[in-house]
Amino acid sequence: MANRGKIYKANLAKVEKAKKYNLDEALSVIDGFAARKFDETIEVALNLGVDPKQSDQMVRGAAVLPHGIGKPVRVVAVVRGEAEKEAREAGADFVGNNDLIEKMEKGWVDFDRVVTTPETLKDLTKIAKVLGPKGLMPNKKTGTVTAEIGKAVREQKLGKVEYKVEKAGIVHALIGKKSFGTTKLKENFLALFDSIVKAKPSTSKGIYIRKVSLSPSMGPSVHLDTTALTAASQAAV
Repeated sequence: MANRGKIYKANLAKVEKAKKYNLDEALSVIDGFAARKFDETIEVALNLGVDPKQSDQMVRGAAVLPHGIGKPVRVVAVVRGEAEKEAREAGADFVGNNDLIEKMEKGWVDFDRVVTTPETLKDLTKIAKVLGPKGLMPNKKTGTVTAEIGKAVREQKLGKVEYKVEKAGIVHALIGKKSFGTTKLKENFLALFDSIVKAKPSTSKGIYIRKVSLSPSMGPSVHLDTTALTAASQAAV
């Protein structure tokens, strides 16, 4: 624990507390942090100008990261008929319907994502209490309820990151591993950021992107200049 504390303090000393970094600078700072014994996940926190208590200001969606998330994603496809073949060919790890639902009812959650079609979504309602609290219940807004089941499976396997604004108006998400390097992390971040910008509710007034920070899973946060960030995002489009 003492060594972990030393590394954190050493990395914290590399961050100018009052500075708002542009995206390239922020990623460069994080890239220069002392390494841990494992490949840290790079996380994003965005403070949004929304009131999540209002149903019409809920921000929820998903973004396909061009370079994935740096770990295998186990996908369950709860489908019927032709969709079963489509899901298997797309690379789903588990494909079925009642058999998988029965396993989930008994507590099986050894997977990362569940995809289904609009027709079979109703089959999952009886296990919503199992999947919901773990963030595994399929949803149209995140692309996990769709008639294009093959596309959904492929996107999830590639590294589709789901996001949902929390009570305090903050979105937490990941953009990959530190080992990705600054270029891949930048491209992943911009894909996520662009998706969140496009998800802005029409009822949200004033400044939408209020604060943004990046941090490794066991490291200090680096705060971004939101004005420069918006410009970088627009330039990347």
